[in-house]
Amino acid sequence: MSYSPKLASAFNDTQMRSEKIAPSGMCSFCAEECAVTCEIGVSAMRGEMAVYPTNTGANQVASEKVMPLDWSHFNINGRVFGAVGAPADSDQATIFNVNTQLSIGRRNPVKLAMPVILPALIKLNWQDYFAGAAMAGVNCVIGEGAVSKDPNAVIENGKIVKFDKLNEMLDAFRKFYRGYGQIIPQVNVEDDALGLPEYALTQCGAEAIEFKFGQSAKGTQPANYIATLEEALEKQRIGKVVYPDPSDPVVQEAHKKGASPNFFSYDRLPMWDETNLPQRIEELRALGLKNVYFKMAGYDVADMERVLRLAALCDVDLVTFDGAGGGSGYSPCKMMNEWGYPAVLIEAAIMPICQRLEAEGIRVPDIAITGGFATEDQVYKALALGAPYVKIVGLCRASMAAAMNGKRIGELLASGKVPPHIARYGTTKEEVFADLPALRGLYGDVANDFSTGAIGTYSYLARIRFGLQHFAALNRKFDLAFADQSDLIPLTLEAREILAGRWFV
Repeated sequence: MSYSPKLASAFNDTQMRSEKIAPSGMCSFCAEECAVTCEIGVSAMRGEMAVYPTNTGANQVASEKVMPLDWSHFNINGRVFGAVGAPADSDQATIFNVNTQLSIGRRNPVKLAMPVILPALIKLNWQDYFAGAAMAGVNCVIGEGAVSKDPNAVIENGKIVKFDKLNEMLDAFRKFYRGYGQIIPQVNVEDDALGLPEYALTQCGAEAIEFKFGQSAKGTQPANYIATLEEALEKQRIGKVVYPDPSDPVVQEAHKKGASPNFFSYDRLPMWDETNLPQRIEELRALGLKNVYFKMAGYDVADMERVLRLAALCDVDLVTFDGAGGGSGYSPCKMMNEWGYPAVLIEAAIMPICQRLEAEGIRVPDIAITGGFATEDQVYKALALGAPYVKIVGLCRASMAAAMNGKRIGELLASGKVPPHIARYGTTKEEVFADLPALRGLYGDVANDFSTGAIGTYSYLARIRFGLQHFAALNRKFDLAFADQSDLIPLTLEAREILAGRWFV
């Protein structure tokens, strides 16, 4: 059987004419009179542009491939004797006493209220996404290329000199900070060259930076279509790679005649290594950088090991590995589906690497895993499988969806047009948002004025936390730090091979 999607996708609103599908993903019978609704039809019209979703806009997209191995291949174990992390007393060993707090990093430890990070986002409702993270007491990341979201940003001589929106982004979190979590600007090669780290640290009071090596949805950086010669020249002026060269007179003349290839801008690939990145990090630490993070994906296993070793060399606080199946605002369609390791296999790959580093006397950096997580069972399984190295799970698209849903629900409540599936809980903010009293307990009556999008994010993460407490208590473990592989039941031969450490042997 094939695990890849048919040549139809939500990315492009494409459909198949027939239910009979060939191994290629095409209809087994391709008819001349077809209404041109499949991916090949879109490609025939849009060419190069069909590599990327044509539906990009106010949305997020993710892999449509059904992975042959995922977290459903495991069930969660349970126990009925004793207690770890709490007295063996029925009144004390309860789900409410399961500790979910932890600390990451060593130079400047960061406390988290639960083992979650909200990975890089900047495209959609970042205000509520970052605010909800602060309310829940977890880390969150400002996505790469954030300066492009500020129409008033000023770049001169290849460096950022004005980027007011960055303070807005940071303040979306800082306004609600309660002693847990951290907001972290992410930098790719372009951001670093523009001096974003220096600007964030010295002008905006940022304390952390995440260096991006890659992500699961786009293993390379995206190529962005540019509609006009003028825009292409401006992208080139601020330091972007633009193809074809818009400053070339031959290209300009061809463009005037409508005979030039499409213009694309492209973010450069990272070339950080052991010779330049440690020095760069120390430069930033001298400017006040307290915490350093890496973002990595399911590249070649040798590359994963090299990044972990580099992280250890640089005394990095957290390395996030992004598994296939996650999402993005703008990534090549087939790259989202067909490259990289799912999160399960990333954990299987990095476990022996971490063990080798420990055997060599090297401190293993704290690790986060992300890519296709949405519910507490998935989070618990990931923490258990990756123990003791994987300490945090990333919830990006799901948290973004909670923010967007919370915002929309608030709009419906304000309009008085409440659909039945919401009205069954009530018709007021007080009635519908069950965790609003908990927020009042944390922040006082000002919580009444919190945006419903931020409340939605907080509430979603509260559900995750409460669900984790149930699974931990199920295993008589009253601190999530005690979760380990003995908490997992393999349901397939593949899952058994992973638990046995034989997948990559």
